[in-house]
Amino acid sequence: MGGCRHARHGRCIIYDRRGFHRSAPPVPFGTLDLVDHVDDAAAVLAALHAGPAVVIGRSTGGLIAVELARRFPDKVKGLVLLEPALFTIDPDAHVWARNLRLRVLERSAGRTGLLAATVMREALGDATWASLPEDLQQVLAGTGPAVLAEITGHRMDLSEDALELGENELAGIRRPTLLVTAEDSSEACRLVNARLTGALPITRTVLVAGGHLINPAHPAVLDFVDRIAARVDTWA
Repeated sequence: MGGCRHARHGRCIIYDRRGFHRSAPPVPFGTLDLVDHVDDAAAVLAALHAGPAVVIGRSTGGLIAVELARRFPDKVKGLVLLEPALFTIDPDAHVWARNLRLRVLERSAGRTGLLAATVMREALGDATWASLPEDLQQVLAGTGPAVLAEITGHRMDLSEDALELGENELAGIRRPTLLVTAEDSSEACRLVNARLTGALPITRTVLVAGGHLINPAHPAVLDFVDRIAARVDTWA
């Protein structure tokens, strides 16, 4: 895509996950499960004959990327995880996410248009939401039904039954992985990445400036993409 900086480093594919923005369904839906998103991602790669790919995921997208690599390893050449929302991996992060879920549901009850803003305000702070351009805020407000469907669905980061992966399951993800942590992110995000660093077998970590909305085209990410594309095995 012309607007993707990664296009200079290889083929770049960007998609909105099911229920969000350009992938919003024409009719209302009930729940969205992690399996739906993982199957969709695998189908996109298959339809575009794009695998194996370096898969980049931030937050919930990182959770989807982890499960994609676990279930469809043949479609993944490498992973870039920008503070993935696998909160169950750490007890304190898990408690934080469960409390976040309850606050979001309570403060946006019956008002789906507030869900995206509430999640961002509660998880990232009011200043982060206020810093977004107004047109982006409007786009995010329209994702309320999908956000609610994920929260009430299964195995998502804010689901009642969030995905839990044990040491053996994580150790089985034998793909080069770049774990990116932001200096100003919440402690929960840092705890998750610290646990993943010890659990995933082939990892490199990097600390970047700013908060949770990490730039997927950060120079450290692009360098990783180039190394994987060139099959350089000495980066870890």
